[in-house]
Amino acid sequence: MDEKRLKFLKIMLYVVAGVIVGRLFQIQILQKNEWVAKAEAQHTFENKIPAKRGEIYMMDGSEAEPVVMNEQVYTVIVDPFEADERKIKETIFTEGMKNYLTVAEANEVFADKTRRYFVVAKNVPRELAQKIREAEPGAVWLRENTKRVYPEGQLAARLLGFVNEDGEGQYGVEAALNEELSGKDGMLKTVADVNHVALSIGKDNVKVPAEDGKNVVLSIDKNIQAGVEKILAQKMAEFGKDQASALVMDPRDGTVLAMANLPSYDPANYGNVESAEVYVNRVTSDPYEPASVCKGFTFATGIDLGVLTPETVFYNNGYEMIDGWQIKNSTYGRSDLLGPTTIQNAYNWSLNTGSIYALKLLGGDPNQITVKGRKILYDYYVNHFGLGKLTGIELFEAEGLINDPEVGDGRDSMYANMTFGQNLMVTMIQVASGYSALVNGGEYYTPTVVKGYMEDGKLVEKEKAGPVRRAVSEETSTTMRRMMWGTRELMRAQGIDRAGYDVGGKTGTAQVIRDGAYSMDEWVATYVGYGGATGQMPQYLIMVRIWKDGETTGAEQYAQPVFNDISNFMIDYLKIKPGV
Repeated sequence: MDEKRLKFLKIMLYVVAGVIVGRLFQIQILQKNEWVAKAEAQHTFENKIPAKRGEIYMMDGSEAEPVVMNEQVYTVIVDPFEADERKIKETIFTEGMKNYLTVAEANEVFADKTRRYFVVAKNVPRELAQKIREAEPGAVWLRENTKRVYPEGQLAARLLGFVNEDGEGQYGVEAALNEELSGKDGMLKTVADVNHVALSIGKDNVKVPAEDGKNVVLSIDKNIQAGVEKILAQKMAEFGKDQASALVMDPRDGTVLAMANLPSYDPANYGNVESAEVYVNRVTSDPYEPASVCKGFTFATGIDLGVLTPETVFYNNGYEMIDGWQIKNSTYGRSDLLGPTTIQNAYNWSLNTGSIYALKLLGGDPNQITVKGRKILYDYYVNHFGLGKLTGIELFEAEGLINDPEVGDGRDSMYANMTFGQNLMVTMIQVASGYSALVNGGEYYTPTVVKGYMEDGKLVEKEKAGPVRRAVSEETSTTMRRMMWGTRELMRAQGIDRAGYDVGGKTGTAQVIRDGAYSMDEWVATYVGYGGATGQMPQYLIMVRIWKDGETTGAEQYAQPVFNDISNFMIDYLKIKPGV
């Protein structure tokens, strides 16, 4: 070898040695912390400790019973870097596991063998997970988790909601109270040796315990809920209607006893539905025009302000001309109702001319609607009865809409229609809460579906909230109960309303807006009413809504019979003794 070549090789060795030394300096000195962290990561494993999701209870009389429970299931996790592909195929990708796998083929798991974490199956039952554990395939973790089960089947499904595959509450109570039910996951960080055996001693071992979710007890009585759903189903079949909702509450404190929506679905198989509409709780989340049930709010406003009484007389022409629009009564063709009549008759026969007359009186002029009258009605609707705004119930709810009394064209005709529940959007829970104030002595309560929590197997009731405000005077409330009782003379004559019980209510038959205009061929039926022993404060309030798209559904023919059956069911179930 000549001297030049030898010199060149020496120079190259110096260069290589320099590069190596430089790299070592960079790794050992400049990037020490980064490489130490990478080394530790090879031997450190973090594992989430899932919090146990809280269960949901309903009342069974005076006892709390679970209606949404947890079943122990497992998530199967593979480390593709360490795992034996053949063993994984033999133990996990089997016929019995196919309904739980997150990928179709084992090849997908091992497509990138640098990965250290791959979820291959979810919601695996205990017995299948045990078989995987016994097979010892290696580099497999079984993370314990829970899956929701519903011992009552479809009962109150649209109220309860469901939990999706990612463990997140969807719709109903599961979504609205998701944070309380979920709890907080913990974390286990373990330093392991080269064989992945955990080292029991080490400053880098960290364990943060999970905080389990709360077990929520609803105020819903599952027997009342089941009874209401049964009646709704029977009446829907009898009438040929396919949509119905009902609400039962204690008007004395706003406690919700039942909240039903049909058709229902199976929350254990929530994906087997034709439309996501079946998930929606229409009682709280579907604003609509409830029609003449709102006459109760209009008349109560006039009575509370002393501008009318049930005996106030007005002249019924059968229609009113407002802003160039003819607003007719549903009884337009009945000549026997024309002429002088009372506000009580306007309530009994649902005369729109009567509620429009009340609006005129609110403004101080019996001959015309005024801005003053509109502003007063708006104030009572929104700030006294809570229409068009959130009630505060522990569920997702829609706000609705009560139109401004001053801004916009055609305010007089709009407010004339609002006196009988059209040209506004409200929810059933808003109407029921407002009517509870009308019949309970005049106090408005925030509606509630949460009774308390199960702690160590015992029901711990939350503190009951008092009334939010006075909606109307006690005298106005007494008058409104009498007016509502007066609408049911025929029901008493037919024996539907039993002796010894006071039952009152109001119908509402609403036109539905289609293509920007009110349809003459589609109507929604509503009924709201109270019941209890004669001489006592009402013990229950019921609101019913029933309809079928594209069809006319009158309240007297459809919603009222549903109310009748639920009312008598409540008297029997609550064992209410007749009064005198």
